Amino acid sequence: MGSAKPASSEDSLIARYFRPLATDPGAFRLDDDAAALRPDGNDIVVTVDAIVEGVHFLPDDPPETVARKALRVNLSDLAAKGAKPAGFVLALALRSTDEAWLKPFAAALGEDAVQFGCPLLGGDTVSTPGPLMISVTAFGRVPPGRMVHRSGAKAGERVMVTGTIGDAALGLAILKGGQIHAATDNAVRELLVGRYRVPQPRLAMAEIISEFASASMDVSDGLAGDLTKLCGVSGISAVIDLQQVPLSGPAADLVSRGIVGMETLLAGGDDYEILCTVPEDRVDAFAQAARRAGIPVGSIGTVVAGSAAPKFVDKAGKELALERLSYSHF
Repeated sequence: MGSAKPASSEDSLIARYFRPLATDPGAFRLDDDAAALRPDGNDIVVTVDAIVEGVHFLPDDPPETVARKALRVNLSDLAAKGAKPAGFVLALALRSTDEAWLKPFAAALGEDAVQFGCPLLGGDTVSTPGPLMISVTAFGRVPPGRMVHRSGAKAGERVMVTGTIGDAALGLAILKGGQIHAATDNAVRELLVGRYRVPQPRLAMAEIISEFASASMDVSDGLAGDLTKLCGVSGISAVIDLQQVPLSGPAADLVSRGIVGMETLLAGGDDYEILCTVPEDRVDAFAQAARRAGIPVGSIGTVVAGSAAPKFVDKAGKELALERLSYSHF
């Protein structure tokens, strides 16, 4: 996102909106073609996620929420790996240089960069005739060999999840109108839409995940599908108690009224909670550490031997047959 070449409209855009975000010395004020992360004895964790207009956010979503989502979905990945943020690079594909959009976008991105200790290091801006696209590559630090992988879950361990599941899927449904919009009041709509537009990365859990979890990932495409991925890589399966899947008050109300089913919540994307497995004898300590960090966590099931897809069972022991497991781009 930087160049020492003659001034251009791109250079002016960078200088005006993004240079103030490049506070790390290794960003070189965005005047170079690359940045430098100083080694400090930790491993560097790298993750990249792109968000695309019409797929991850809606065309009329506020630029502030688009900016926050672009960075936070990556910070969620870092948290699930047990890493603390170190910085990020940004690729921004724009149809036009609309100051009314860019100014609040950059301001919100800068606020989040400060809040989460993740400064802009560099990137690129390009024009596109297609939908708006923001791609963030985030870098984090974790003690040597302590990054938590999707693999590593073992039979007998507990399946744990932070926060609540399904709110973001409901928020998206509300923005699209229809039955869920009609069945909720303004306060509930605002809460659920907020969960869709502005994820809350669980960075306070990073050290706790690194210390206690045997396997971990964030829930981005849907709890059912992401658990299936974790189980597949770990070579195990799981049994999930539907009664223990944490739901917000509004989500539980919609389920109890028969307006949405559990499948909608389990397969909906954009939760950005942390899904992990923890040895049975460490669950209490894990939960206590999470409480001290102010993050709600719950045990939702058990890791079991085998290669079958995870089962989701109700209080009567009946398995819920899921027609889809998660959101899929293809």
